[in-house]
Amino acid sequence: MTENTELLLRTVNVTRYVTPLREGGSMPAIAEADDDFLYVLKFRGAGQGIRALIAEIIGGEIARALGFRVPEIVFANLDEAFGRTEPDEEIQDLLKASIGLNLALHYLSGAITFDPAVTAVDPKLASQIVWLDCLLMNMDRTPRNTNMLIWHKELWLIDHGASLYFHHSWQNWQEQAKRPFALIKDHVLLPWATELERVNEEFTAMLSKELIHSIVGLIPEEWLSAETAFDSSAAHRAAYAEFLETRITNSEIFVKEAQHARTSLI
Repeated sequence: MTENTELLLRTVNVTRYVTPLREGGSMPAIAEADDDFLYVLKFRGAGQGIRALIAEIIGGEIARALGFRVPEIVFANLDEAFGRTEPDEEIQDLLKASIGLNLALHYLSGAITFDPAVTAVDPKLASQIVWLDCLLMNMDRTPRNTNMLIWHKELWLIDHGASLYFHHSWQNWQEQAKRPFALIKDHVLLPWATELERVNEEFTAMLSKELIHSIVGLIPEEWLSAETAFDSSAAHRAAYAEFLETRITNSEIFVKEAQHARTSLI
């Protein structure tokens, strides 16, 4: 196993496909790696492709840097011979399309889906998660699909692949960096997010340019080189950093939108 950059994303080799997780459209799977751990494996050959994996890295590692509990994220190599004996044709096609470097999250065995009717979240934590999802433009933390787990009585954040949806076209991305996040009105924790201004002050101070560049630096070169919107992978990587830096600098825009949306709920 190897390490990538100072943030220490490990690389593992997938040794066994255990079972598909058909809840999501991208059909991730539980798989075992050569370190004997189980992972939720997210495939580069799935519907949203490599962009969803990039969003997973950026969203997950920003969340971790801000102090949230996030399963370990690793790069996962899929060998060419892997999956040849898979009887399901749909899964076999997915495996063939995903040969090479994929992404995986440590599998939290025994975790249960977060339910706000069962587990109370205090206003500070609710505000922190709402702020994070405004920054990332994460549309996927709704009552229907919270993408939060309870594991060992603690709240864990998972699945940031639907974040940063602007990068599926890169159209007017500099302008989008300054826009409010209107979909925050559907956030499962918005009713309890009463401390957004306080959280905004704390989190913008924590997310330095150096930290953002370190996180963006984790994206593998091969995942950036195929993007036609940029002349080079370096320009592509720099655009992610600029988008996030601009959004952090203008965070009061999305904070006000979230506060307005919350007021509308009351």
